[in-house]
Formats: sequence, structure tokens, C-alpha cells
Amino acid sequence: MHETTKPRNKPIITKLLLIFGLAILLCAEGYFGYQLQQLSEQQEQIKEDYSNINNISSGLFSVEQWRDKVSAIVSHQIRDFTLSPKQKKELQKEVEVVIIALIDKAEALINKPKKTIDGKIKKFIVKTFVNTDNFREKAPSFAKEIIAKVYNPSNKKQLSKVVMSKFDALERAEYLDSAVAATKAANEKVFKKYGASSNEELNEKLISSLSRIRTETYNYSFAMLGCIVIVLSLWWILRKRVDLHAPLFIMSLMFAFMLLFIGLTASMIEVDARIKSVDFVLLGEHVIFENQVLFFQSKSILDVVKVLIAQPAVDAILVGVLILIFSILFPVMKLSATGIHLLSKKKIARNKIIRYFAFQSGKWSMADVIVIAILMVYIGLNGLLDSQLKSLNIKSDDLNVITTNNTALQPGFIIFISFVLYGLILSTILKFISPHESH
Repeated sequence: MHETTKPRNKPIITKLLLIFGLAILLCAEGYFGYQLQQLSEQQEQIKEDYSNINNISSGLFSVEQWRDKVSAIVSHQIRDFTLSPKQKKELQKEVEVVIIALIDKAEALINKPKKTIDGKIKKFIVKTFVNTDNFREKAPSFAKEIIAKVYNPSNKKQLSKVVMSKFDALERAEYLDSAVAATKAANEKVFKKYGASSNEELNEKLISSLSRIRTETYNYSFAMLGCIVIVLSLWWILRKRVDLHAPLFIMSLMFAFMLLFIGLTASMIEVDARIKSVDFVLLGEHVIFENQVLFFQSKSILDVVKVLIAQPAVDAILVGVLILIFSILFPVMKLSATGIHLLSKKKIARNKIIRYFAFQSGKWSMADVIVIAILMVYIGLNGLLDSQLKSLNIKSDDLNVITTNNTALQPGFIIFISFVLYGLILSTILKFISPHESH
């Protein structure tokens, strides 16, 4: 009795061990996929915030940014204002001429006939006690003293304050514009979100976070692919164990569903066009704007479907529905049909609908078409942006403009194309292991 049950128990234990091992690997795959999806969403949000803060409308086209930069230059120019000895001499002569002209005008007003007694008394006192010729002789010393006063550091500082008050008035007037006020409020919200007090500090934090997320997302992507490689290796190792093919195939389908879900929800392509640097000379000083975002979008396949279906135009909705049916629902039904075909009785397995989705729906499924389409869009769009942005590049003594194209495929694309290839392999395997098909 013991010897007859032992051979039966051994295959069952082997199946259970295989299922248990693959279940652990599937959990690991799910964990890697979850982390990848979360990081993808986090990356998209950070880049969205980065593009809003550094958008060209908030930088190069912002009155506030210009006010800050120009006010700094004007303040600096006033504080560091200097004249050469020759310029000082010429200026002193001009001031002398103005002083003498003022004295002549004052004297003419005094000598003008007075009709009132009060006016006559004032005229008599001035003519008696004030020697205008003496003032004319002292005009050069007055001019020299005036220039010295202008060059006094405290007076320069006071003049700088007067000029800056004009810029502050411009800032107050700016707040009357509701759009500017709304933009500033949104920017302050982003600053508070990341605990930053300036654009420079915020950009530094965001760039650091994006660098870390990029590394982690690719690590999780490759970890997911590593799990798939293990599953496919088991098919090669257990190719002669017919009794293990069914559980191995069902578990393989679970991995395919995992790849499909992450491939649909994680970002696949990112379009990012920027002006890296604008540098020009104003009042003898350099004005620099950096990382001015012209356009940014990052979307997954599911995001694209949602955007299209939400459009008011009928043609956009139709395209969204077609992508939903042929790129999402068809792959799901195909995977489900392959599992049903393998596990069901011959009557159900040979059902036309089940067989159609298991073996023939591939020509209608657009998953592979989507992969090629996204790849072609990336190549075409990347080339177009490169050519357009290069035309904006300017290099001269007074103006330098440098553009950059950061458009890139995202880990979601890697996962989705892996699902397509993995699905093709599973379809081929099913044809060989199905007991309902003639080999």
C-alpha cells in the first residue's frame, strides 16, 4: 500500500512545490511592479511641478522675473556707478553752467520791477546783502561739491532705494492681474510642498529626486524582467515534465497579466522640450534664464485612452474606444482564453470563441502595433523636436540661446514590449502543450 501511493504523491508534491515557488516569484513580480508604478506616478508629478515652475511663461515671459533681474542690475549699476577723470571734468563743467544759469535767472527775477511794498523790501535786502558775482566765482567749487555728494556711498544707497521703490510699485501693480496672482499662489504651493524657499533650492531638490527615481524605476523594471526570464527558464528545464506543464502555464499567465497591467499604467513616453539657457547683455551685465520648459507631457496607454474618451470630439472618442478594445480588452481576453482552453474539457476548449481568442485573436490585438507606433512616434517626434529646437539656437556676442530635447521612452514601454514578446512565446508554448490540439 505504501509503495503504490508513493509514486502518486511525488508528482503532487512536485506540483505544489512548483506552484508555491512560482507564487513567491509572482509576489516578488507584483512588488516590483507596484513600486515601478508608484515611482512612475511620482516621477510624472515631480516633472509636472518642475515644468510648471520652470515654464517659459513663468520665466522668460514673466514680468516678475524681468523685474527681479532688471532691478538687481539697476541697483548694482547705481551702487557701482563710476566716472573716469575726464568724464568727471566734463560733468563738472556742465554742472557749473547749470549753476550759473540758475544764478542768472534768480538775479533776473530779483531785478524785475516790484509793485508791492513787500516785494520792494525783499529786492532791497537781496541787492544790499547778496553778491551774485561772488556766487558765480564759487560755481566751480559748488559743482565739485555736488559731484562729490553724488559719489557719496550713503547717497548712492539712497538713490538705489528710490529706484527700487519704483520696481516695488510695479510689483504691487502686478498683483492686480488675477492671472499673475493665481500663478504666484500655485508656485508658492509647490514651494511649500517640497519645503523650498527659492527656485534654485526647489530645482536642486526636484532634480535630485528625479535622478534617484530614474535609477530605481529601471532597477525595478529589470527585476521584473528577471522574474520573466526565470519563468521561461523553467519551461526549458521542465520541457519533458508533461505533468507540470498545466500549472506552469497557468502561473505563467499570471506573470503575463502582471506585465500587462504595469505596461498599461506606467508612463511609456515623455515629451520634454526646453530652452536650456538664454544669456544676453543688458546695461553691460549678463541676464540669464535657465531650463525654460517649452512643452512637457508624460502619458501611459491608459492615460491616453482616458484623455481621448474625455474629449468632446466624436473622432477622438472613437479612437480612444478602439485603443481600449484592441490594445487592452483583446490582450486580457486572449490571456484568459488560453488558460480556459488548457484547463477545460475538450468540448469547452474546442469552443469557437475560446479557440478564436486563444489562437486567432492575435491578428486583431493591437498590442504589438501600439509598441511599434509608440516607437515610431518617438523616433519621428524626437527628430522633429531636434530640428525645430536647433533652429532656435543662437550664438553671438550679445545673445546666446541653447535648446535641449529631453524626450525619452520610459520604463513602461520596456514592460509593455516585454508583455507582447512574452505573450507570443506563451501562445507558441500553448500550441505544443495543449492536449486538445493536434501536434
